[in-house]
Amino acid sequence: MRMQRWAAGGLALLLSVGLLSGCGGNKDALQPGKLNVVTTFYPIYYLASEIGGEEANVVNLIPTGVEPHDWTPKSRDLNTASKAQLFLYNGAGLEGWVDDFLHGAGQKVQTVEVSHGIPLLDAQDGEGQEVNHDGHAHDDLHVDPHTWVSPKSMLLMGANVKEAFVKSDPAHRSAYEQRFEALTARLGTLDRQFADGLANVGKRDIVVSHQAFGYLCRDYGLTQTAVMGLSPDAEPRAQDLLRIAKFVKDNGVRTIFFEELVSDRIAKTLAEEANVGTMVLNPVEGLTSEEEKAGDDYVTLMERNLQNLQKALQ
Repeated sequence: MRMQRWAAGGLALLLSVGLLSGCGGNKDALQPGKLNVVTTFYPIYYLASEIGGEEANVVNLIPTGVEPHDWTPKSRDLNTASKAQLFLYNGAGLEGWVDDFLHGAGQKVQTVEVSHGIPLLDAQDGEGQEVNHDGHAHDDLHVDPHTWVSPKSMLLMGANVKEAFVKSDPAHRSAYEQRFEALTARLGTLDRQFADGLANVGKRDIVVSHQAFGYLCRDYGLTQTAVMGLSPDAEPRAQDLLRIAKFVKDNGVRTIFFEELVSDRIAKTLAEEANVGTMVLNPVEGLTSEEEKAGDDYVTLMERNLQNLQKALQ
């Protein structure tokens, strides 16, 4: 996974310069009189927006249409995050720059690792074995960070976000808890749709372009084989492509899944060689501009994922 590691001293200096100069491009993003919340990417932004409502001003650092694995913040992003009351990040190794940001920001911002409490998967060699969740110590790039792709995980992540809101702004506890209950009902329905919809499918193996679906597979009884690894732009080796092509033929796989925010070239080439179809399976790492305009959100995209899985596995 190409997640750049910033030197702590260098990032702290960059953060200090941004704070002293006031030159951050997002300086107007924060609003007085509201709980200002900064999130690192779309799934957390979705949770925070649903729970925060009108009492909160939620700012997402990553722009629409940008894939989060290789994104790194500019000084204006760090400036915005350092001035918020609450900073929410996924953790589990997704945001390679966060540890150094936390070192530079000190204790001025309440920070929450939203994936905390989820049994994490060790994705080395695609084994999908669980590893201990130990706070911020996720330097091992073989930990699978894609917790949010499972609705079961999102339920726990939503609870972590709600607790953070209540702690940061106890005066509006009731409003946050009411919205959290509504969100939990929606995510709970989605969880049941996945459990029921995948319970009796004829096949349980999925071939995906990007190793992002381990938590979904663990929670709903599927098995993933990935063309690329944890990072969607990793280049597969020739022997990997041959192995996957053989797996597709030997196991009667009829569909290879690709995603929208990265190139589908390798997945479609492999599908052509294996004479199988392709479909989108969205890891919901962010919205495209078209999805944003259409009013799509985490739940609608995951419902679409379920429909495609059912078609491919029938």
